[in-house]
Amino acid sequence: MELTTVIKSFEELSNHELYSIIRLRNEVFVVEQNCVFQDADDKDQIADHVMIKADDFLVAYARVLPAGASFSEVSIGRVVSDMRARRTGAGRRLMKDSLSFILEKYGPCSVRIGAQTYLNEFYQSLGFENAGERYLEDGIEHIEMTTKV
Repeated sequence: MELTTVIKSFEELSNHELYSIIRLRNEVFVVEQNCVFQDADDKDQIADHVMIKADDFLVAYARVLPAGASFSEVSIGRVVSDMRARRTGAGRRLMKDSLSFILEKYGPCSVRIGAQTYLNEFYQSLGFENAGERYLEDGIEHIEMTTKV
Protein backbone atom coordinates (compact mmCIF):
# COMPACT_ATOMS: atom_id res chain seq x y z
CA MET A 1 0.00 0.00 0.00
CA GLU A 2 1.61 3.25 -1.19
CA LEU A 3 0.81 6.06 1.23
CA THR A 4 0.84 9.76 0.47
CA THR A 5 0.44 12.65 2.89
CA VAL A 6 -1.69 15.65 2.01
CA ILE A 7 -2.02 18.65 4.34
CA LYS A 8 -4.55 21.39 3.65
CA SER A 9 -6.27 24.26 5.38
CA PHE A 10 -10.05 24.08 5.63
CA GLU A 11 -10.45 26.42 2.66
CA GLU A 12 -8.20 24.24 0.52
CA LEU A 13 -10.18 21.03 1.10
CA SER A 14 -12.25 19.80 -1.81
CA ASN A 15 -15.85 18.78 -1.20
CA HIS A 16 -14.80 15.14 -1.68
CA GLU A 17 -11.96 15.43 0.84
CA LEU A 18 -14.20 17.07 3.44
CA TYR A 19 -16.83 14.37 2.94
CA SER A 20 -14.16 11.64 3.31
CA ILE A 21 -12.94 13.23 6.56
CA ILE A 22 -16.45 13.46 8.01
CA ARG A 23 -17.27 9.91 6.89
CA LEU A 24 -14.12 8.45 8.47
CA ARG A 25 -14.57 10.35 11.74
CA ASN A 26 -18.20 9.24 11.98
CA GLU A 27 -17.38 5.66 10.98
CA VAL A 28 -14.82 5.29 13.77
CA PHE A 29 -15.89 7.66 16.56
CA VAL A 30 -19.68 7.34 16.30
CA VAL A 31 -20.28 3.85 14.87
CA GLU A 32 -17.25 1.75 15.86
CA GLN A 33 -16.65 3.37 19.27
CA ASN A 34 -20.37 3.89 19.87
CA CYS A 35 -19.73 7.45 20.98
CA VAL A 36 -22.45 10.04 20.55
CA PHE A 37 -20.81 13.46 20.54
CA GLN A 38 -20.87 16.76 18.66
CA ASP A 39 -18.10 16.30 16.08
CA ALA A 40 -18.80 19.63 14.36
CA ASP A 41 -17.20 21.87 16.99
CA ASP A 42 -16.30 24.94 14.87
CA LYS A 43 -12.58 24.10 15.06
CA ASP A 44 -12.21 22.48 11.63
CA GLN A 45 -12.29 25.92 10.02
CA ILE A 46 -9.11 27.01 11.85
CA ALA A 47 -7.35 23.64 11.60
CA ASP A 48 -4.85 22.21 9.20
CA HIS A 49 -6.03 18.81 8.00
CA VAL A 50 -3.48 16.01 7.72
CA MET A 51 -4.63 13.22 5.43
CA ILE A 52 -2.89 9.94 4.69
CA LYS A 53 -4.18 8.47 1.46
CA ALA A 54 -3.69 5.16 -0.31
CA ASP A 55 -4.39 5.94 -3.94
CA ASP A 56 -7.29 8.37 -3.49
CA PHE A 57 -8.75 6.64 -0.42
CA LEU A 58 -8.45 8.34 2.98
CA VAL A 59 -6.87 5.83 5.39
CA ALA A 60 -5.82 8.09 8.30
CA TYR A 61 -6.58 11.63 9.38
CA ALA A 62 -5.76 14.20 12.07
CA ARG A 63 -6.28 17.89 12.51
CA VAL A 64 -3.68 20.32 13.79
CA LEU A 65 -4.99 23.23 15.83
CA PRO A 66 -3.11 26.42 16.71
CA ALA A 67 -2.26 27.22 20.32
CA GLY A 68 -5.31 28.45 22.18
CA ALA A 69 -7.88 26.54 20.11
CA SER A 70 -8.14 23.43 22.33
CA PHE A 71 -5.15 23.77 24.65
CA SER A 72 -2.66 26.53 25.39
CA GLU A 73 -0.22 24.60 23.16
CA VAL A 74 -0.50 23.60 19.50
CA SER A 75 -2.52 20.39 19.42
CA ILE A 76 -3.30 17.37 17.31
CA GLY A 77 -6.80 15.94 17.51
CA ARG A 78 -9.45 13.83 15.82
CA VAL A 79 -6.72 11.26 15.12
CA VAL A 80 -8.36 8.39 13.27
CA SER A 81 -7.44 5.43 11.08
CA ASP A 82 -9.66 3.42 8.80
CA MET A 83 -10.15 -0.09 10.19
CA ARG A 84 -8.53 -1.61 7.08
CA ALA A 85 -5.40 0.52 7.49
CA ARG A 86 -4.63 -0.34 11.10
CA ARG A 87 -1.29 -1.99 11.82
CA THR A 88 0.04 -0.89 8.42
CA GLY A 89 2.08 2.06 9.68
CA ALA A 90 -0.47 4.62 8.49
CA GLY A 91 -1.14 5.90 12.02
CA ARG A 92 2.56 6.26 12.83
CA ARG A 93 3.11 8.08 9.54
CA LEU A 94 0.14 10.33 10.30
CA MET A 95 1.56 11.39 13.65
CA LYS A 96 5.14 11.82 12.41
CA ASP A 97 3.98 13.91 9.46
CA SER A 98 1.72 15.97 11.74
CA LEU A 99 4.62 16.69 14.10
CA SER A 100 6.92 17.59 11.17
CA PHE A 101 4.25 19.93 9.82
CA ILE A 102 3.90 21.61 13.24
CA LEU A 103 7.65 22.18 13.44
CA GLU A 104 7.64 23.65 9.92
CA LYS A 105 4.63 25.90 10.52
CA TYR A 106 5.11 26.95 14.17
CA GLY A 107 8.80 26.31 14.84
CA PRO A 108 10.04 24.54 17.97
CA CYS A 109 7.12 24.27 20.40
CA SER A 110 5.17 22.03 22.74
CA VAL A 111 2.36 19.89 21.36
CA ARG A 112 -0.54 18.55 23.45
CA ILE A 113 -3.00 15.78 22.67
CA GLY A 114 -5.94 14.24 24.50
CA ALA A 115 -5.22 10.56 23.86
CA GLN A 116 -7.43 7.57 24.39
CA THR A 117 -5.56 5.70 27.12
CA TYR A 118 -5.43 2.38 25.26
CA LEU A 119 -3.11 4.15 22.77
CA ASN A 120 -0.76 5.43 25.49
CA GLU A 121 2.18 3.21 24.47
CA PHE A 122 1.77 4.14 20.80
CA TYR A 123 2.01 7.85 21.60
CA GLN A 124 4.88 7.30 24.03
CA SER A 125 6.78 5.57 21.20
CA LEU A 126 6.45 8.86 19.30
CA GLY A 127 7.94 10.90 22.15
CA PHE A 128 4.78 11.93 24.01
CA GLU A 129 4.69 11.88 27.82
CA ASN A 130 1.67 11.72 30.10
CA ALA A 131 0.72 15.18 31.33
CA GLY A 132 -2.16 14.75 33.73
CA GLU A 133 -4.69 12.41 35.21
CA ARG A 134 -6.92 10.05 33.28
CA TYR A 135 -10.38 11.41 32.52
CA LEU A 136 -13.55 10.34 30.75
CA GLU A 137 -14.49 12.08 27.53
CA ASP A 138 -17.67 10.91 25.83
CA GLY A 139 -17.50 7.70 27.87
CA ILE A 140 -13.93 6.83 26.77
CA GLU A 141 -10.91 7.06 29.07
CA HIS A 142 -8.35 9.66 27.92
CA ILE A 143 -5.14 11.22 29.16
CA GLU A 144 -3.44 14.43 28.06
CA MET A 145 0.06 13.94 26.66
CA THR A 146 2.73 16.38 25.51
CA THR A 147 5.88 16.40 23.42
CA LYS A 148 8.23 18.98 22.00
CA VAL A 149 9.05 19.44 18.33
